[in-house]
Amino acid sequence: MERLFRSLKTEWVPAMGYINQREAKRDISYYLMDYYNWQRPHQHNHGIAPAKAEARPNQVSGFS
Repeated sequence: MERLFRSLKTEWVPAMGYINQREAKRDISYYLMDYYNWQRPHQHNHGIAPAKAEARPNQVSGFS
């Protein structure tokens, strides 16, 4: 969770902040629900976004 907030603050939130709460909610919701989960590559998933990594079949062994 801390890593998520760090990424949000360093990659997404404007340095000067938001004009109002409505703009902040819209922008942060987009970051979390679209960009972070579906587009942003994650090192833990070998460069694949979390939602895309979950959709891939899990290979427990060398057999499929």
